[in-house]
Amino acid sequence: MGIRDRLSRLLAEAADDAEAIEYDGRWWTWGQVRRTARGVVDALDAAGLPAGARVGVVLENRPEHVAAVAAVIASGRCLVMLSPLQPGVRLAADIDRCAPPVVVSGGEPLARDGVLEAVTEHGAALELGTDGSLRLVAGTVPTAAPANPGVAVEMLTSGTTGPPKRVHLRIGQLDQALVSGGQTPKPERLLSASAALVASPLVHIGGLWRALACLATGRRMLLMPRFAVEPWADAVERHRLRAASLVPAAIRAVLDAKVPQERLASLQVVTSGTAPCPAELADAFFRAYGVPVLMTYGATEFAGAVAGWTLTLHQRWWPRKAGSAGRAFDGVELRVTGEDGTELPVGRTGRLEVRTEQSTRGGGAWVRTSDLARIDADRFVWIEGRADDAIIRGGFKVQPETVRRVLESHPAVREAAVAGLPDARLGEVPVAAVEAEPDRAAPDPAELAALCRGRLTPYEVPAHIVVLDALPRTPSSKVSRVELLGLVRARLGMEEERR
Repeated sequence: MGIRDRLSRLLAEAADDAEAIEYDGRWWTWGQVRRTARGVVDALDAAGLPAGARVGVVLENRPEHVAAVAAVIASGRCLVMLSPLQPGVRLAADIDRCAPPVVVSGGEPLARDGVLEAVTEHGAALELGTDGSLRLVAGTVPTAAPANPGVAVEMLTSGTTGPPKRVHLRIGQLDQALVSGGQTPKPERLLSASAALVASPLVHIGGLWRALACLATGRRMLLMPRFAVEPWADAVERHRLRAASLVPAAIRAVLDAKVPQERLASLQVVTSGTAPCPAELADAFFRAYGVPVLMTYGATEFAGAVAGWTLTLHQRWWPRKAGSAGRAFDGVELRVTGEDGTELPVGRTGRLEVRTEQSTRGGGAWVRTSDLARIDADRFVWIEGRADDAIIRGGFKVQPETVRRVLESHPAVREAAVAGLPDARLGEVPVAAVEAEPDRAAPDPAELAALCRGRLTPYEVPAHIVVLDALPRTPSSKVSRVELLGLVRARLGMEEERR
């Protein structure tokens, strides 16, 4: 049973008083979810939007928004995901670009500068109340509303290295991603007594996938508005969770908070995605809590993870393969190719390509990623950096990953990030920002530059290094290179003023 049929059955058959979503200390029952979903479908039907019609949702981590997602997908329409994490100007511009005929949103995003005007330029705005009520705010649905038949979800990539782009996910992709991740329902059981935690933004693939996994398996959803250590630990402790997901930045936060081991005693495994998790960080978590961290590798374009570690793989291979992204999941093929597209031998580094039904192009086509990787003789994948992150400095190519590793070898550097800053003479120059270890004196940029000069070729040495208390991050906890460049430019401007 695919996710569309599964959602339809849940909305029709789940017991009214059954617990569905815990949020802010209270439970939404399946009766509340059903009423909210029915209200959304009735409004879309009344607006004349047929199957395949595009429906924008400014998707916040709230129970009523989960119900709206279930309603749109179950009714055969296309969910156009809009991020509430954007400031008003960017949200309005996003709505103007994708032009959905209807936008469902909480009241606050609609009140931001320019947002309501952008919505009504193309269609109607429906305000979704915290109690699940729905009302027309402004605008009218166009008579010839644009549709996207065959597409279940339109969503933005994270935009970590530049402007985000929209990805169109077919319903079959979502189904295959859930199967590959082991999130398949038991036919004889509609609901499960177990629970799962969703702390990532629903508007990103990690959060959406986890929410759909809860619905697909009938598990109760523990929904957090955003990740924070204490509420996360409280949920693990109260519900005796056996598995949870943490991005690398969140793993560090749990370790820094020194959460007592007994509070996390129920955990058997933690999965980690969205950004590479350093092996030493995973080992530190294992030493502190006895819980293995299983890395995954994926992308929005593949509707989630296509490779990763399992507990069985970790028990057998971790001492020899620590730092790897794991192996391809069932139904996924991986290969590494050169710039000319020729497959490279085992162990050679090149561009990672993926073939799977999770792809936007279907299961028959190889999709070339932007990641540089190698696949060893035991079929483990090692991510070596990103091809599209390469900085061309006066004709010389600089891989940010190479520079990052050198900076992070300094004992006072917790994490580093490197990006290309436009330069009138050289085209681009590498610049870096480092996050200092909280229990050490902040490193001197001059000292870091000297370290780089001793370990890198001259053209790889960053032109500027700034030291920060915390690196800027996207909502999915990746380092935002766009904001990083802004911070470097600001520091350079301040230095110029002082001169």
